[in-house]
Amino acid sequence: MSDRSPILAQPMRPPSAGRVAALVGFFLLGAVVGAAGALVQPGWFPGGLLLALAGEAGLVLGAARVTRGRAGGVAAAAGWMLAVVLLTASRPEGDFLFAAGAGSYLFLLGGIGVAVICATLAPGRQPDGGPVRLAK
Repeated sequence: MSDRSPILAQPMRPPSAGRVAALVGFFLLGAVVGAAGALVQPGWFPGGLLLALAGEAGLVLGAARVTRGRAGGVAAAAGWMLAVVLLTASRPEGDFLFAAGAGSYLFLLGGIGVAVICATLAPGRQPDGGPVRLAK
């Protein structure tokens, strides 16, 4: 039997404490970026919307690069989505943050699309082996 078994045949290990702390931090940072984007996008309509979506894209891609896997991007996107969904709910007093306009819908749907695209395009974790070359 060889020393290198397939990656799927190896037992799962729990993540390290540093990795868990990084994922929780990216989740909280995603919530902050979502709340900031919700406040910026209606103020400067075309520019604020683009700034909010670019900030989210940068956070999701950056989190995936820092953690060297898609989990960081997914954690940041989940934090963004939770904050935005909680901010869409109206309060009993009648206050709300998102008006029923094109900008708000573009922010909500565009942000979900950006999160999915960036988390999908982020580099996945590679096995610990060296670089692979194809034979000629």
